[in-house]
Amino acid sequence: MEYPWWKGAVIYQIYPRSFYDSSGDGIGDLKGIAEKLDYIQWLGVDAIWLSPIFKSPMVDFGYDVSDYRDIDPIFGTMEDFELLLEEAHRRGIRVILDQVYNHTSDQHPWFLESKSSRTNPKADWYIWVDGKPGKPPNNWQSFFGSSAWQWCEERKQYYLHLFTKEQPDLNWRNPQVKEVVLDTIDFWLKKGVDGFRFDVVNMFYKDARLRDNPIGEGGWQHNIFNIDRPETLLAVEDIQELVEKYPERLTIGEVASPSGLYAYLEYTKPGRLNLAFNFEFMNVPNFSASAFMKVVEQTESLFRGVSWPCYVLGNHDTRRLRSRYSLEDSIEGCKVLATLLLTLRGTAFIYYGEEIGMEEAVIPYEEIQDPEGKNLWPDKPGRDGCRTPMQWDDSEYGGFSSVKPWLPVNKNKVEVNVKKEMNQHDSLLNHYRSLIKFRKSNPVLKWGKLKLLNSSDEVLSYMRLYGDEKILVVLNFSEREINAGLELLENARVVHSNVRNSGEVHSIDKLKLFPYEATLFEFF
Repeated sequence: MEYPWWKGAVIYQIYPRSFYDSSGDGIGDLKGIAEKLDYIQWLGVDAIWLSPIFKSPMVDFGYDVSDYRDIDPIFGTMEDFELLLEEAHRRGIRVILDQVYNHTSDQHPWFLESKSSRTNPKADWYIWVDGKPGKPPNNWQSFFGSSAWQWCEERKQYYLHLFTKEQPDLNWRNPQVKEVVLDTIDFWLKKGVDGFRFDVVNMFYKDARLRDNPIGEGGWQHNIFNIDRPETLLAVEDIQELVEKYPERLTIGEVASPSGLYAYLEYTKPGRLNLAFNFEFMNVPNFSASAFMKVVEQTESLFRGVSWPCYVLGNHDTRRLRSRYSLEDSIEGCKVLATLLLTLRGTAFIYYGEEIGMEEAVIPYEEIQDPEGKNLWPDKPGRDGCRTPMQWDDSEYGGFSSVKPWLPVNKNKVEVNVKKEMNQHDSLLNHYRSLIKFRKSNPVLKWGKLKLLNSSDEVLSYMRLYGDEKILVVLNFSEREINAGLELLENARVVHSNVRNSGEVHSIDKLKLFPYEATLFEFF
């Protein structure tokens, strides 16, 4: 059976501002990414996903787009992008672009025209309302704090912004909006990009009656009427229909929904998106086998036979996983999570720096760049800590730039960097690389069925099955030796491990696991 390339693929997320600065201005750029393509090829991933690179005032670092069809000068030029695309394809690496169509920048020509009057051709391209006497039309809150409604003196109306006031929401109920979005997607497809990640795709449509959201405990809103509207699924189907006119293209949705897995499934049913990010691992509260097992169990039971799952351990909005699970002193614990990610049934996403064990950085208030961090400080630290520059070596700026970067480089760059780990055979980086290589060469890991065997708080084990092939995955989430607890009366050979030698043969029913062991066995 032939599978689409993205089933079982490993996709590497790059936050362009923080990957590599080729121009010496302290900010990463497209030429910088192109210069590091050999590293990405060496790592072995199938594709790179670039966070937004389009023209933007950078209020929310590219998620406030002012021109969907041009590159922001801070990252380079369209020619730089086309060269990056060409060089990536030459190395067998696909390129996925971030697309932000829930909202634009307030500096986008569409919005500037829309706010100029109530009668202009784009007057209805955004969500404008008169409001109630002296106040906004409803109680909706921005995800960055405060009301989601901003008064515009020019139009004497409120406009909706689910994020910052500089990010007005598009009115998807206007067919012209959907038409121009589809045309923009087609523009990039014709350029040869391999797919798209659609930002907050479940927020495109809002309740037509603009009803108040109910208030829960602690004053928190239940986001019911501003997200997950059924009409959005119809728009998603139109997008998918367009993308499928081009062979081997991938669509991924960021479905930021309180419904979790059920929403991810809804957005990836036949005729809809290929993938929706499964954020459940990032919500696991502690480093325990049973907690991760629960996510896998729920994902498998829901998605099997309906949609293809995917897994992600970190991204540009979430604390670095090494810090999230207090693994600063345990590279082997990081290897357990890497092995879990890369041996499950589904597409795997790696966030830049995850492969070397980058940690969450503590950013002083005066150096905070993130609007969420500024607005919610000190209650929430913001997202800068997971967006610090890639640590290429142990030099002053971590090999990222020749000048002071836009965010400070983490102080642990001396111990955690690409150059050092490339030369250590047992490093986290080489663990990722060898496991990606093993996964790519073994159909059982890419496409095989998954059978969960057992789990406790400390041990998680499962079998991958494909035809006559079987691979057993055993993970010890604890820092002590422990019995695997498997009742398999068979001998098995080690094929990949962080603590054992490949080729060793063991009796599985008597298997005792080393602390933080992550081992794959084959049967013979």
